[in-house]
Amino acid sequence: MAQQEENKKGGFRLKYNAPVILSFALICSGLMLLDNIMQGALMQNLFSVPGNTVPFHLFSLDIIRLFTHAAGHANWMHLVGNFSFILLLGPILEERYGSGLILLLIVLTAFITGLINRLFFSTGLLGASGIVFMLILLISFVNVRRGEIPLTFVLVLVLYLGQEFYKMFFEQNNIAEMAHILGGACGGIFGFIFSANKAEGKSVEDVISV
Repeated sequence: MAQQEENKKGGFRLKYNAPVILSFALICSGLMLLDNIMQGALMQNLFSVPGNTVPFHLFSLDIIRLFTHAAGHANWMHLVGNFSFILLLGPILEERYGSGLILLLIVLTAFITGLINRLFFSTGLLGASGIVFMLILLISFVNVRRGEIPLTFVLVLVLYLGQEFYKMFFEQNNIAEMAHILGGACGGIFGFIFSANKAEGKSVEDVISV
C-alpha cells in the first residue's frame, strides 16, 4: 500500500544499485584525479605492477601493487574505456551473484593477473582491463543449465581472447595482453564453477563456504 502511494506521487530517485561496481568506478576516478594533481607519481608508485625485469621485494609495496594495479589507469581515456564495460556488465552480475562475491572475484582476478604478470612477463601492468575480461566471460554463463556450454561463451572466447592473442604475437605495443587473457580465463573458470554448483542445487553461499 505504501509503495502504491509512493508511485502515485510520481517522480524518480537515483538508486545506488550496484554498490561494489559503482564504488569501484568512483574510487578509480578519484585516484585518476589525484594522480593528475600529483603529475603521475601516484600511479607509478602505488598502482602499477612492473615487469619481471625489476627485482621483487616480498615485504614491500610490491605486494600491495599486486592488488591495487586494477584501480590505476594511465589516463582518462584508459579509465573510460574500461568502465564503459564494467558499468554495463558489472551491475547485472552483482545483482545475479551478490555484492560480496563480485568484490571477491575482482580482488582474486586482480591478484592472479598481477602475480603472474609480475613473475613471468616483462611488460608492466596498470588498469582494470583484466577485470573487464573477467566480467565479459562471466556474464556469458548467466542462466546456463546443466550439461550446457553456452554459445555466447564460445563466441566471446574467440572474439575477445582471440584478438588478444593476435595482438600479443603480431603487434608491438605497451599493452599487457596476457593480463586480459588471464582475466578472461578467471571469468571462464568462475562461470563454470558457479554453473556447475547451480546444477547441483548449491547456492552461491554454499560455493563460498566450501
